[in-house]
Amino acid sequence: MTESCIRSVVEAIHSSPFQAVLHLAGGASQVHFSLLFGCTQSVELNETIVIGRYQVVGSLLSVPGASNTVLEVVVPYSKMSLIQLLGKIPSQFCGQQTAEDMALLAYNRALKLSKPGSPAVGVGFTGSLASSRPKLGEHRFYMSTRTADQLWISSVTLTKGLRTREEEDRVSSHLLIKAIGNACKVPGASVLLLSESDVSDECETQFNEDQQLEQLINGQICFKIYPFENEISAERKIIMPGSFNPLHDGHLKLMDVATRICGDGYPCFEISAVNADKPPLSVSQIKDRIKQFEKVGKTVIISNQPYFYKKAELFPGSAFVIGADTAVRLINPEYYDGDYNKMLKILVGCKETGCTFLVGGRNVDGAFKVLDDIDVPKELKDMFVSIPAEQFRMDISSTEIRNRSGM
Repeated sequence: MTESCIRSVVEAIHSSPFQAVLHLAGGASQVHFSLLFGCTQSVELNETIVIGRYQVVGSLLSVPGASNTVLEVVVPYSKMSLIQLLGKIPSQFCGQQTAEDMALLAYNRALKLSKPGSPAVGVGFTGSLASSRPKLGEHRFYMSTRTADQLWISSVTLTKGLRTREEEDRVSSHLLIKAIGNACKVPGASVLLLSESDVSDECETQFNEDQQLEQLINGQICFKIYPFENEISAERKIIMPGSFNPLHDGHLKLMDVATRICGDGYPCFEISAVNADKPPLSVSQIKDRIKQFEKVGKTVIISNQPYFYKKAELFPGSAFVIGADTAVRLINPEYYDGDYNKMLKILVGCKETGCTFLVGGRNVDGAFKVLDDIDVPKELKDMFVSIPAEQFRMDISSTEIRNRSGM
């Protein structure tokens, strides 16, 4: 691929709706930066990359269009850095499984960082290329990309002695750019950089919706968003968690009021497929509940985190819409092994993520209560915002609706 071809692929990637996180380990990283950010100058990657002589990160992030696509680039340059990224010692630091694991971690990170409704891409690369000293093993690299519905893996073994280190870097980088383009649904130019003696192998796995939800339930992916809203106008999320079995007018009206109180934000309903004290939802149950939101044109997120402090980690800076009954449980030490200080520490952690709780009135132990009726610890008071009863009051619950209909 010529530099002009590479540039056109990069421009098309930046023009796509996809947003990516890249985890790059091994030799080819030095050219990955320059190509992906649209810079043609090769930069030497070493332990001083951030403040190195080319001021790599600052200059490359300033290239117009890069911020549309690239959410984060992580370069685990040492073995210990890669171990900490993976959370384990890989069987091979340069191997296919390692590249796949890196791509999955990058995909989950991209889910957390991407704008609501923007498709996420995770990219993993690990290589062992030519070095200043003769290498006993093969010159090889592994690449993987992960999206919601696709896992792609490629392994390439280069002929030893055929190319310089810089040339091997360029081959791997061009192939990686093409792979990212394919993940972003960008048609790439044909790659003619491999010789007949090089060995290349790739495989692709497609995931249908049921498989994606199974991966969510078993913890492989952290959440899946169904953006049924016609327009997504804000990055901050206003999230109403619940089981929504069934979704009813009270939920919709409460969300409308909460959105007006917040002033700005993207309203999302959220269902946890995993429950703290019940079996996880089945795929068919999740799909039935998703259909409710599709009918009313409201966005719903399916996550695998039943606890609010984990939700806060997934969706930092969000406003969570809850009922007074949930607020009572949230600050009750009984749900924290009876330890008041543990409760306080966890909720202060939620506060530090920038999350707030909008509390609507609900029946609690037979009486209608609002936030003012709840004894919130002083350290947490500014994290809770009241939804006045005169703006919203609806005593009906999903449980009562189910009981009335015999569900």
